[in-house]
Amino acid sequence: MEFTQKNLSQALSETDESELDSARFGIVKLDPEGKVEFYNKYESELAGLSVDQVLGQNFFTQVAPCTNNYMVSHKFNAAVENNTDLDETLDYIFTYKLKPTNVKLRLLKYRNNQWLCVAKQ
Repeated sequence: MEFTQKNLSQALSETDESELDSARFGIVKLDPEGKVEFYNKYESELAGLSVDQVLGQNFFTQVAPCTNNYMVSHKFNAAVENNTDLDETLDYIFTYKLKPTNVKLRLLKYRNNQWLCVAKQ
């Protein structure tokens, strides 16, 4: 599984969690309200937050409030509200609880699954 692969959201939805945990990029699965349902090892190590710390927490307000903005959370919320698919990649800088870190984010929504993928640059 690669960060840039076509139809990544579908692949993520069809892959078991042990395989997602071994991916070479961060994978966060969110429920429609933005609560973390899955948080892989890569993302845990990048952010310095354990899986136990983030599961069930709102990603945009409690885990990574630096993403609670028009560029990230608003796009997820709009896709959920409008029940539309989403696949957008953007350059971003994570700043919460770690030194500023350049990343590429891939925002994905496919059917009823929402994913935020993170590749360190």
